Amino acid sequence: MLADAVAVVLAATPLIVVGVLLVGLLWPATRAMPIAWVSAVLVGFFVWGMPPSWIIAATIEGLLTAVQILFIVFGALVLLYTMLRAGAFDVLNSGFATISEDRRVQIVLVAFFLSTFIEGAAGFGAPAAVVAPLLLGLGFPALAAVVAALIGHIIAVTYGAVGTPIMVGIREPMAGVSRIRTAIEAEGMTATEFAINVAAWAATYHLLVGFIMPLFVVGMIVYFFDDPADRSIAPALEVWPLCLFAGFAFAIPYWLSAWYISAEFPALIGSMVGAAIVISALRAGYFLPEDEWTFPEQSEWPDHWLGSIEPSDVSPMVDAAHDISILRAWSPYLLLVVLLLITRVVEPLPALLQGESITLLGTQVSLTLGTFATRIGEITVGVFLFEWTNILGTTLGNGINLTYVPGMWLLVSAVAAIAIFGMSRQQVSEAWLGATSKLASPLIALVFVLAMAHVMLQSGSHASGTESMIVVLGTATANVFGPVYPMVAALIGALGAALVGSNTVSNITFGPFQFIAAERLGISRELVVGAQAVGGAIGNLVAIHNVVAALATVGLVGKEGRVIRLNLIPLVYYTAFVGLLTLIFVYVLFPDVF
Repeated sequence: MLADAVAVVLAATPLIVVGVLLVGLLWPATRAMPIAWVSAVLVGFFVWGMPPSWIIAATIEGLLTAVQILFIVFGALVLLYTMLRAGAFDVLNSGFATISEDRRVQIVLVAFFLSTFIEGAAGFGAPAAVVAPLLLGLGFPALAAVVAALIGHIIAVTYGAVGTPIMVGIREPMAGVSRIRTAIEAEGMTATEFAINVAAWAATYHLLVGFIMPLFVVGMIVYFFDDPADRSIAPALEVWPLCLFAGFAFAIPYWLSAWYISAEFPALIGSMVGAAIVISALRAGYFLPEDEWTFPEQSEWPDHWLGSIEPSDVSPMVDAAHDISILRAWSPYLLLVVLLLITRVVEPLPALLQGESITLLGTQVSLTLGTFATRIGEITVGVFLFEWTNILGTTLGNGINLTYVPGMWLLVSAVAAIAIFGMSRQQVSEAWLGATSKLASPLIALVFVLAMAHVMLQSGSHASGTESMIVVLGTATANVFGPVYPMVAALIGALGAALVGSNTVSNITFGPFQFIAAERLGISRELVVGAQAVGGAIGNLVAIHNVVAALATVGLVGKEGRVIRLNLIPLVYYTAFVGLLTLIFVYVLFPDVF
């Protein structure tokens, strides 16, 4: 192995390539990620001595993970587009809008609660893309709509798309790296149990830091989008009781869900329970502001507040009359929650859906059809199940389980929504085609970024005593920062998400990195990886493709710099305070946590 400093630089080369191409040159991920994968392959082959069979096997590992994530994305998008085509989201938004004309109240209800709900159900950039045009239709300036939607949903991203950043982003790489898996199993845990513990600690950080986010997003909007002569934080402080009540109404059920139910439900339960509590309080006359605050007259708005789409262009969508009740509009997502609870809690369904054989009415039942030994490894196939072990004669393996992941139940809920809303064949066709059309870019980006990550993760697996690129980076970072490393754990996660544009992929790439760094320092791995899961969420505030996607929905493409500059404020707040909490948790409050 080369000298340590050179080895660290070479290990970081794929990530440097990502940073330069995505952030420096503003290349799209579809162009940047294939090159990043090639750089990981070259470093793996020429520096780490990975045989071609191991490089291909690691790439296949990443591909199989990408397929599973894309299935979740597809299910989430189909349900989202079905709701949009049926007019159900118009009903939900109109219901929020009729509670109060005060823009601050609308920010809490739409930019916070509706955004966090959509994040919990769909993730992958959906909240800002849906909520920004809804806010525009309510009369918000386009730039304000984007900023509010991006900041409003960020506390939910750790558990976006029904827990994908945890159940895929944390569990999969922890199970896939032998050194990490061995350390976890030595504590009597599985990778799944470790991921669930990480989710619980991440929720604790979010509870203590994120409860203020409704007040934060209201403050950002009233300060930066008021008349410059009257610019003040005072209008936000006038509604601080409502904002803090909303923050705790969301954060407490969110935290309880993470600790006592599942890593898949915090964002969904927090948003649904919190919104119900806050709306009930508002309808009862509590927390409504005495004086109504709104934006200046549109004629006074600076040009950079407006995009090519005017508020009047989308307001009919919000104001349109529908014969769909609020309960009926929510029903597909309520069905989703019920299906997920049943398939995860009601025994023996979880075991059956994960490919295990169970006894049902005295008969052995299994979704697994058989295992076949082939020249390229052992392949297990079943009903929506596929597992490939010893890929190409290596010790690597991975699989796809479409029956247990949320994607299956998102699709079932989407099909049920067709009947619930009495949709026409054309509406259904538009929904499914719309969802499918959105998969092309994520497909290319996810396949190559996960292939890159798995080559980096497995670069030491082929030879005993060889540390992978991720282990080298984690060890070097721990050595540089020493005992204060917990202070930067969330920031590292945020930078990862900013680079790759996804909390899930940030967790896959940097989760093992953080685990190794914590192990090297002899501190809690669960607490440090929990900070990674929080940081990965917050990094979405400045992830280029997230910002571009949100701006595109309101006709503001080209204003990325303005949005990122504003979003750096909540990013710095969140990463700094989570870093401080991590330091206190690791060394003072919970030093014995694994």
